[in-house]
Amino acid sequence: MENVWNAKIPRINEPAPDFSAKTTHGPRALKDYRGKWLILFSHPADFTPVCTTEFLAFAGAYERFRRLGCELMGLSIDSTYSHLAWIRNIKEKFGVEIPFPIIDDLSMRIAHDYGMIQPGASDTSTVRATFFIDPEGKVRAMIYYPMTNGRSVEEFLRLIEALQTSDRHRVATPEGWRPGEKVIVPPPATAKDADARARAGYEYTDWYFSKTDLPKAAAKPKKRSPR
Repeated sequence: MENVWNAKIPRINEPAPDFSAKTTHGPRALKDYRGKWLILFSHPADFTPVCTTEFLAFAGAYERFRRLGCELMGLSIDSTYSHLAWIRNIKEKFGVEIPFPIIDDLSMRIAHDYGMIQPGASDTSTVRATFFIDPEGKVRAMIYYPMTNGRSVEEFLRLIEALQTSDRHRVATPEGWRPGEKVIVPPPATAKDADARARAGYEYTDWYFSKTDLPKAAAKPKKRSPR
């Protein structure tokens, strides 16, 4: 019989599931992050080696995320006491302080609401799920990793900058895009615009594929990127 909890899966560009919870920084709720970007990520368990490497990387990049207007929040189904013991151990053994809150989700309610429990991997632990939530409280991206393999924090920084660039300039970004590189101009929507695209001053390959530097692409800000 299918697990009924799996019926609740967040969807891109829709509101993130609401929550309020105990954390290592006291009570926190999704509404506390309105007006900011939030990366909410789950890990299988405290005191595990792969998760420790991830937390070290998130902590090391924390100020870079904050400069992008993005906060971090971790989650596992361990208790606050377990989280506190683990982050104290990380400070003692690795000399690194964890500067962001970790959610206590013993009830597994938030984990189920976000689809962090994957029965094919485990019924009692969260996989490495990551959710990018925008300042309006909407899910903009989701990335899932298995328990055995750690995530790339550098990729998360890259993706936040790409999402923000798409919102700000009404452009898309190509594979592996980094700030300063050319962006993709939205494809024309009419036959007339398609005919004119070659003369529009972009780096033109075909009517549907043109790139440009951001100063040329900048137009009226828009809150959603083109597909």
